[in-house]
Parts: sequence; structure tokens; C-alpha cells
Amino acid sequence: MAIIALVSAKGSPGVTTSALACTLSWHRRLVLAECDPAGGTVLAGYLGGALDGPRGIGELAVGELRDGNLESAFWSQLVDLDAPKRERLLLPGVVDPAQAGSVTPLWQRFADFFGDLEKGQPAYDVIADCGRLQVTGPPWPILRAAAVVLLVTRAHLPDLSATRSMIRAIERDFTEHRVPPGTLRLLVVGDGHGKGEIGKALRVPVIGRMPEDRRTAQVLSLGGTVRAGRPLMRAAGGLEAPVRALLDRRRARLAWPATQEVPDAV
Repeated sequence: MAIIALVSAKGSPGVTTSALACTLSWHRRLVLAECDPAGGTVLAGYLGGALDGPRGIGELAVGELRDGNLESAFWSQLVDLDAPKRERLLLPGVVDPAQAGSVTPLWQRFADFFGDLEKGQPAYDVIADCGRLQVTGPPWPILRAAAVVLLVTRAHLPDLSATRSMIRAIERDFTEHRVPPGTLRLLVVGDGHGKGEIGKALRVPVIGRMPEDRRTAQVLSLGGTVRAGRPLMRAAGGLEAPVRALLDRRRARLAWPATQEVPDAV
């Protein structure tokens, strides 16, 4: 499935929680890449800071700028979330604000590298937690390279208003950079307006809804035992099929002659 990017317009609607839940529940080899310039949280939160020593995208960026060694250094910077299987891997985000300055000029380099992971042996797809876009140095190249971009939003009016503005910003950027249409979908978190109502109002289809499940969200944020039967994990697992179907339809459409059209809706 190549790159699946999750991003939000503002606040904390659950981007990291949703990205981690998908990583732990999908049936593919995955790398969860924390690409939020504001910093990563999984290492200190879900993993409880159990690992010693610096690790993650910040260290990769420093090494790449110094030695150009991304290909050789990448695998040593990952954390196995399901050891020793190496099927669900974490690339931790920046932990020091100073690292953000090293990562920002390399977003395109990381985007190209992540996209090639699906061609490797074994192949990995990448779930990219891109955080909020309203920050300094947002990872636009990651979004442009993504096969699917999930814009995460809560379902209340203030959140939806900010999401509407972000949709227009993403659409303008994608048009300018000739990103194929049909990439963007909404992922709704929690109670509030219905999926159909939101999709119609914002003119972007809603691919799924993550329920309020504070117990599981706390485990994913602070550590503990993840239970597959909990509502949040079931909903995350259920996203795999529509995301895969969306990707398959986009690939089929891009393979057709320009005069042909293939419907693209979820």
C-alpha cells in the first residue's frame, strides 16, 4: 500500500493514536514513521521510554546530512513493536527541537525512501504520522508522495471548520504539484455529526470513524496492554480494507488511458 499519511488541521484529534492503532492491527508489514515536526510521542508514551540512547528520524537526518547514509542506517533506527517478528516497526520522531531543523530539508528524501520500501524484500508499507500541518516545516513531500492521505478530524463544528480550511490548502498544494486526484479522505474521531453529513458538507468522502475509547487511547498514549477486541482497535483494523480498496482503485485508474474514467469513492 506504499505510504498512508495521517494529518490534522489543528489540536489533538487523535492522529498518533489512530496511526498507532492501525499499525498494531493491520495484516501487513508496516513501518510507523513519526513525521510530526513538533516531535514524536510513541517512544516516550506507548513504549514508556524503555529504550536507551537516541534513535529515530532525527538521528537519520543528522547522519544523512553528514554522510548520506540513509539506506544503510535506516534499519538500525527502527523499534520492533512486535518483537522479534519485525512486522510492525516504529521510526521514532524527533525528540529534540533542534533536530527539526535537520529533518525539514530532508522531507523529500524521506518521501522517496519510504515510497521504495514497498519494493523491498521483504516489502513494507509506511504509515506516516504527520501531525498538524499548521507548524513550522510541515512534511508536505510526504503527503504528496502518499497513496492515501487521511485528514483526521473530530466531528464538532469548530474542528470541522478548521478541517474545511485545511482541505482547501491541501487541494491547492496537490493541484500545484500535480498529485493525482482521489488521494484525500477524512477520518472522523468520536461522536458528533454523521459521516454522510460531514462528507457532503466538506466535499471529501469519509473513509471511517474511530470511536471514543478512552481506555484504549490511554494505553496507546501512555503504555499498557493493547486488547484487540476493544472498540478503537476493531475500528482501526476495519480501516485496512477500505484503504486497500481505495489504493487499488487509484492504481487501476492511473493505469487506464486518459480517455477512460474509473469511479473513485469509498
